[in-house]
Amino acid sequence: TPARAPIGPLKTLLPRLRQAQVPIVWVNWGNRPDLLNISAGLRHVYNPTGEGVGLGDPLPKKGSLVLTRGSWGAAVVEELEVKPEDIWVDKFRMSGFWDTPLDSILKNLGRTTLFFAGVNIDQCVMTTLQDANFLGYDCILLEDCAATTSPEYCLRATLYNVKQCFGFVASSADLLAALPS
Repeated sequence: TPARAPIGPLKTLLPRLRQAQVPIVWVNWGNRPDLLNISAGLRHVYNPTGEGVGLGDPLPKKGSLVLTRGSWGAAVVEELEVKPEDIWVDKFRMSGFWDTPLDSILKNLGRTTLFFAGVNIDQCVMTTLQDANFLGYDCILLEDCAATTSPEYCLRATLYNVKQCFGFVASSADLLAALPS
């Protein structure tokens, strides 16, 4: 089953962040329909046997193309509202920084501290957070706003590694308490 970040904390947090004029940046898969931006090695990761459903393939129930720009298979979950003023960045690898304008956008916004939420915490969220750390950003992972389909030990290892090496772990309640009323 697909992982879904806990929707409740994010639904509460997003309006307050917008009210505090914190830019909301959605970093999400947005592959080309022809997959010309994806290497054979990366395609293999998502369908190692070639017999399953991989990048760009139609999903069995919805028919939507997996992680393809503009498809349901690459959309933000419906319960979370994407606003016109939000910033959208298509990504093509686990990390949102690789081969995208994310770093330039954040620098042009003058941002040095980043909050992380989403799925999968031990894959895309973690690699994006690591790259942000390597680029000099201060990284805060919102633990209750992230999830994974991986085994529980992967989640625990990710939280440990973020705390130990790459930034900080906090909750949405911690962030809400720090925002102006």
